[in-house]
Amino acid sequence: MMKMGSGLKLWAIVLLIELSRAGKPVDVLTSSGLNTLEEEEILRVLSRNQTTLSSNYSLIQLIDGLRNHTIEASEDAWKPPKFEVRHTNPLYDEFSGQIDREAKRLLQILPAYDPGAGRVSPQCKRHADIFHQELTKFSLWALKMYDATAKIPSGLLNGNVNQFGDFDECIGIQGSEGIQGQYCLAYLQLSIDKSRLDLKHIQQLLHSHYAFRSNITDPGHRVPRFNIINWGICAPAACSPKDVETSVRDILGSYTSQTDINITVKVNKEMCQVKERELPKETMYVSLFFMTTLALTIVAAYYDHNNVPTSELFLSFSLKRNFRKLISLERNQNDIATLHGIRAINALMLLLAHKSMALFFNPYVNRTEMSEYLGKPWTVVGRAASLYTDPFLMLSGLLTSYSFIGKLKKTGNLNIKDEYLSRLIRLVPPLAALMLFCTYVIPYVGSGPQWNLVVTEHANICKRTWWRNFLFIHNYFGFESMCLTHTHHLGIDTQLFVLSPVMALLLYKKPKAGIIILMICALFSTALRFFVTHFRQLNNYVFFGTSIRQLFDTADFSYTLPSHRLTVYIIGIMIGYLLRYLPKDYKMNKIALYAGWILSTIMFCCAFFGPAHMGSIDYVYDPIHAAMYNAFAPIGWCAIFAWVTIMYQTGNTNGIFSRFLAWKGFLITTRLSYAVYLTQFPVYFYNVGKTRSATHFEFFSIQFNLNEFLLVFVTSVSLTLLFDMPFQNIKSYLLKKPAKGATTKSIKQQ
Repeated sequence: MMKMGSGLKLWAIVLLIELSRAGKPVDVLTSSGLNTLEEEEILRVLSRNQTTLSSNYSLIQLIDGLRNHTIEASEDAWKPPKFEVRHTNPLYDEFSGQIDREAKRLLQILPAYDPGAGRVSPQCKRHADIFHQELTKFSLWALKMYDATAKIPSGLLNGNVNQFGDFDECIGIQGSEGIQGQYCLAYLQLSIDKSRLDLKHIQQLLHSHYAFRSNITDPGHRVPRFNIINWGICAPAACSPKDVETSVRDILGSYTSQTDINITVKVNKEMCQVKERELPKETMYVSLFFMTTLALTIVAAYYDHNNVPTSELFLSFSLKRNFRKLISLERNQNDIATLHGIRAINALMLLLAHKSMALFFNPYVNRTEMSEYLGKPWTVVGRAASLYTDPFLMLSGLLTSYSFIGKLKKTGNLNIKDEYLSRLIRLVPPLAALMLFCTYVIPYVGSGPQWNLVVTEHANICKRTWWRNFLFIHNYFGFESMCLTHTHHLGIDTQLFVLSPVMALLLYKKPKAGIIILMICALFSTALRFFVTHFRQLNNYVFFGTSIRQLFDTADFSYTLPSHRLTVYIIGIMIGYLLRYLPKDYKMNKIALYAGWILSTIMFCCAFFGPAHMGSIDYVYDPIHAAMYNAFAPIGWCAIFAWVTIMYQTGNTNGIFSRFLAWKGFLITTRLSYAVYLTQFPVYFYNVGKTRSATHFEFFSIQFNLNEFLLVFVTSVSLTLLFDMPFQNIKSYLLKKPAKGATTKSIKQQ
């Protein structure tokens, strides 16, 4: 006992001597008096019910914090605290000297991001201090937070400036004091003094020759902000987006204050993410709705297959019946054969063009090389996306006119109410299903650095403005605030369809006056496109270096307005009228026939290849080029399809091109075309949102992503079988009102 008491006195003297030598914790840890004691045991004695933060203190820090406090003897004082080993480095006490040296050297070479830099909130500052303290101890959660934040990479001059860090590592962090990992995607805009010509070329390489020009304030959910740097930041969840923005700006300012480089920083609230919470009730209800619909189609198929007596409305949902209808190669009596091939070609071109736009959202380690590769004239294929929608408007006008004129010739009148109702039943169910899925389901089936930008943001817009889509007026409210932006075409087409009975009646009752009036309207629409494009400096062709603002203005002031798209619709109306009156065996004069082919081919080539120079990396915007393209390219592109349709339908041609367009296999693509149109962008944005790191750009492997196209196909088939075809069957049942005994037979023949 005497020896033990002497040992304790000696230990106390050594401890007091070491306390007087502040800043040298290593000496205490190597004192001979600690040979028989573990530091963890001492902490348990001295901690006095400290918070979990105290469990992260070193011995010297703890004693120093208690130096000015009187230790009161109590039972609770001797209760060991609950240690959470995962929140600190349990081996720090054993290797403190080595860890201190290694952490100091590491952080000198590659400094850690400081969430507490600048004037941030007290809670953010406090958690930032804990993070740095634990980082110097190599605590695992702090190392993960340090590791998950993006670092400066190689390949900057090849455009490798977008760094996402490690998204999954960040949001999975659970640290001391309830610290949770928060992933923020910060936007950085780099600008230099214009007099510094030496930096101009470097900046151009960093931003990949500005394939798109954008500002940090431009909306990025629909069109990529190509020359804005995206930088992944991992910070404590207690730090608000404003705190993260402040700290990043403060850190970068310390590096750029004495240079001619200025960096603007923006961190949007929606671009900061934490670990997913529970699913909202709306998502569960919508998911239940889709599962119920699937079950309904399967049960209906069972009834249909086993000939169980039931309602024909119920059998309209039969998966078996609708699948047979989908793959059927039987033509309707009044079918215009070439229209299916025209629709398929333009749908494929539109699919590829929209895919090329989605590519620019993703980071690439060779993005500058990618821009140089795509800055060539042949990229006209992807840049002329607007052209590929014009034939759909022409076909819509053609089929509407062909149907209306046929009914007028047969009965002498039109049931306009039934026509409008038929169209609503045809369009609304698939659109409503897609809106529900994109708004309440997709946001919760994935995650990623840009997920909130390209998926959740679209869902939030739909929650606010869904009613505009159901009224088909959403194309008037601005491209950037439109629910399911790509469905603007439905609004245009529906509004023109509302006017179509007037056009058809005018042509039927007063053909000469009707043709003159429609021609004047078409010329007015063409002139309107020309003058608005020139006056507002718009461009309907995505030239190299186009600005995001210019693209949105083009959409808002021209592309999404039916008055600007009227020309090709009227062309379709007049062709439909012509086909109703031209006999099937009408023979055209050979001179006129060859002249028509030559003229339509020249117009097609001018529309498609004419703007190729605008895709060049050296192109300088010219409003005359843009106005000419916007005014006349839609007419030229549609001319070849209009001509081949008339020639094939009247028996004046049976060449390879016309026979290809009339191939029966395109009947299937026609039945899927509406669903493909609806689903392609959600699929593209789903994959953009999931992208977590930069990849190497290789045109064919990325542009022709077979897995992505397969997903578009599967979702399109699902939407068609579950919603499109069932409601087409219901439409036929309600509007035709067949006899009771003939119901089943009539539906099977469709």
